Amino acid sequence: MSSVPDEGRETSDSTAPGAGHREMANAIRALAMDAVEKAKSGHPGMPMGMADAATVLFTRHLKFDAADPGWPDRDRFVLSAGHGSMLLYALLYLLGYEDMTIGEIERFRQLESRTPGHPEYGAARGIETTTGPLGQGFANAVGMALAERMLEARYGPEIVDHTTYVIVGDGCLMEGISHEAASLAGHLRLAKLIVLFDDNGISIDGPTSLSVSDDPLARFAAYGWDIAQVDGHDEAAVDAAIAAAKSSPAPSLIACRTTIGFGAPTKAGTAATHGAPLGAEEIAGAREALGWPHPPFVVPDEILSPWRQAGARGAAGRGDWQRRLEALDADTGAAFARTQAGELPAGFADAVAACKQKLAGASAPMATRRASQEVLEILTAEIPEMIGGSADLTGSNNTKTKVQAVITPEDFSGRYIHYGVREHAMVAVMNGMALHKGLIPYGGTFLVFTDYCRPAIRLSALMGLGVIYVMTHDSIGLGEDGPTHQPVEHLASLRAVPNLMVFRPADAVETAECWALALESRTSPSVISLTRQNLEPARIEAGDENLCARGAYVLAPADLEAGDGEAGDGRRVTLLATGSEVAIALGAREILRGEGIDAAVVSMPCWELFEAQTEEYRAEVLGAGAVRVAVEAASPFGWDRYIGPDGAMVGMGGFGASAPGADLYAHFGITAEAVAEAARQCLKAGSGAG
Repeated sequence: MSSVPDEGRETSDSTAPGAGHREMANAIRALAMDAVEKAKSGHPGMPMGMADAATVLFTRHLKFDAADPGWPDRDRFVLSAGHGSMLLYALLYLLGYEDMTIGEIERFRQLESRTPGHPEYGAARGIETTTGPLGQGFANAVGMALAERMLEARYGPEIVDHTTYVIVGDGCLMEGISHEAASLAGHLRLAKLIVLFDDNGISIDGPTSLSVSDDPLARFAAYGWDIAQVDGHDEAAVDAAIAAAKSSPAPSLIACRTTIGFGAPTKAGTAATHGAPLGAEEIAGAREALGWPHPPFVVPDEILSPWRQAGARGAAGRGDWQRRLEALDADTGAAFARTQAGELPAGFADAVAACKQKLAGASAPMATRRASQEVLEILTAEIPEMIGGSADLTGSNNTKTKVQAVITPEDFSGRYIHYGVREHAMVAVMNGMALHKGLIPYGGTFLVFTDYCRPAIRLSALMGLGVIYVMTHDSIGLGEDGPTHQPVEHLASLRAVPNLMVFRPADAVETAECWALALESRTSPSVISLTRQNLEPARIEAGDENLCARGAYVLAPADLEAGDGEAGDGRRVTLLATGSEVAIALGAREILRGEGIDAAVVSMPCWELFEAQTEEYRAEVLGAGAVRVAVEAASPFGWDRYIGPDGAMVGMGGFGASAPGADLYAHFGITAEAVAEAARQCLKAGSGAG
């Protein structure tokens, strides 16, 4: 599989573990059961069961250097069965990762430790992704393996040549996302993806036979994977299976038959070891059965030393790789460094300005999904690391551009992925690509189908990944497809996710600005909510400033005969709107203006950015003393914070219906006249009346 030497990898002929393999594996078992016991919380069974397979993997096959955990060409290891986190933490300590000390092992599951209950990206070096929600890590690993193939096509195997390894459990393979991700990986023939299945036959409720009778190996074979089955406690068998998988032309699943809680005298092989401390008596018996007489959290030097040697064996290979990197031509080397650092190209700002200028000059109505494609045509040409995709809705999401060739099993040099109808896997795969580094993934589906994507979107926000979700058909405005496809509660539920930026641009210029903000955000994912229906331009001048950057701004000030017309200066009504309803707010402003009522229109493309502004700015935009009326073709949930007790919200009180979009707006009372009437009623009832 590799055209350069397996730097830092021990082969199956290695004697690195020597006769001490069992003692080295028992070090993992001891640390796991001791840490869980001290925390009085955790999952000791999985680490104890998979200790042998993990020892073989990390000492004989995995390419890494514990002294440089961020080495771009390291092999990736994902613990998808994240409840067994002590397996990973024990490995990081034993291998000599600097920030994983024995003190951190003793602080397992404690506040602000590097050893949280489930692995968290960023908590410690060597944790490649946040896992725990089963199946997510597996799908992330598919994304990492895909990113490796794509970057190898760009930079060559001398710079990019690594394998992604995953440990999954029964629960990971029960979760539906495993089907989506495994099917995609098999289709793309991601040969550098090797999955070790902890086949212990136990779940929380008891034997897996309580709920499962399918054959996971046959299932993966049907996906086009290479499959193998071994005794997970036979080091030679595990070693040989991994070696064979590394030469397979397909992704590999190795079912390691293990005993959960291996070594526990009365609880091994039962659900009692899955999610609870073993207890002092059982641990004492396990120590005797395993031949581990050492006190809690003590690993003798004669066992720790070969582990530390394994952690350092990749240093020479990393040095060779660094020399090859430095030998690249200046432009290629600079591009690799820039993209690994997540920096946008020098021409980014000019490209955004060109987008805005082009779109501001278009006077015809335009759907924001189409405006998004116009933006992408310019940005993808300027930013080669942008990787697009869609869950079988390319023509509807408008996510593919002229410069993006399609990625195929035969050619990974393209920049567009057909994910198929696999929304959940699409988002989790994009998370894996972002975690890998070197690429900026974005992908599309309908906004209503964020319901399928939600667990992976939440994890991208938790990890702080700059993934971009292009969600079109964002309201009843999509029309005839009806309430099954018309999002109502989705904007509110997405806005409730911490560290997720939800953009809903009002026109083409705002669409360009929102794309710029999403690309500039490397520590928060973004949802860009776009219309199917055409919208009149709200802004006809590009301007140098990104007005959307503050989350909300006065788009149309009140018509004042006195004063300078700034926000809050004499206005009686503030009309708040997002996306397609900004045009409705502008229409309501004209109605009120004809009645001598001064009203300003505020476009609010991103609540999260608005909340980050100063209190003074927010008050200025919302208008001191003005009554506030919001309009959005969505659930009113959340708008109270902006309209206050004396305001009103014109929105959706229930699900939509099947009809042309314009008819639905009238049917549900989301019209300029309805907004104007709400303003009149607020003025009549409240202190804002003049």
